[in-house]
Amino acid sequence: MPVNLCEIFERYGSDDKCREYLEALRWPEKVSCPKCGSQKISRVQVRHTFDCDSCRYQFSVTAGTIFHDTHLPLHKWFAVTYMLCESRKGMSANQIKRMMGISYKTSWYLCHRIRAAMATVPPPELLGGTVEVDETYVGGKQRGHQNKAGFGLSTKQIVIGIRQRGGELRFFHAQDAKTGTLAKYIRDNVSTDVEVVVTDEYAGYPGAVKQNGMKERHKTIRHKAGVYVDGDIHTNTVESAFSLLKRGIIGTWHRVSAKHLEAYLNEMCFRFNNRKNPYLFRDTLLRMLASENVEYKQLTASAA
Repeated sequence: MPVNLCEIFERYGSDDKCREYLEALRWPEKVSCPKCGSQKISRVQVRHTFDCDSCRYQFSVTAGTIFHDTHLPLHKWFAVTYMLCESRKGMSANQIKRMMGISYKTSWYLCHRIRAAMATVPPPELLGGTVEVDETYVGGKQRGHQNKAGFGLSTKQIVIGIRQRGGELRFFHAQDAKTGTLAKYIRDNVSTDVEVVVTDEYAGYPGAVKQNGMKERHKTIRHKAGVYVDGDIHTNTVESAFSLLKRGIIGTWHRVSAKHLEAYLNEMCFRFNNRKNPYLFRDTLLRMLASENVEYKQLTASAA
């Protein structure tokens, strides 16, 4: 059933209660060995572990998951997971550090592990109906032609947004916004049976849409001419999602590195696409149980 923050602390205020809930989520019928699948299991209560009577493998409810070998109490994991799920513009590691009474390093690492679980999804279904495609640039103000996004010395990052009206949102950290790049994102995310693809007048879109056989269904809204809505032709739906993203970057995270931008985009999309899901906290925990641990050195390694 849906929960609020007070109920999180009441229901899962101890590690024993957290483990009990994780066990119910991971093994809804009966505890089974993750190595051989046997359900002939003995519980070692003192150590919070199980012993497989078939292969003698010892394991816990967190074994092989994103919680593996954590030194942070599980009730803090639960609280932070809930806060990330329910904060529309996300939460900064600094804020979680203050609220949870933990170090910044622990807070930062914790947030990234939860984001990694949010990004662990099956292959997405292709979007249909009316789909809007647009691009935006994040990374602060830069002046001068050679420092414009996509040119010269610019350090601004390109984000491509694809949103189905009444459906899902998808963000991508792109290396450029050339026709071929746009065509690939459209091909990977938009059904060939789409009714309408709406973009602005950016020069890369006609060719990108044409490459995917959607030329006759491509509609353009001309922002430079001061036109933002022409009947059902507009990109306001995806632009509202861009606005939420930028408020998250400017007002919550304050600074997002290019290396980890994709993780923040995945978090934003996961939360946005599940905004009407009353069981978002539970479903996020299920993803965390299905996700392998992400090591700190992997997150902090220099980009290749």
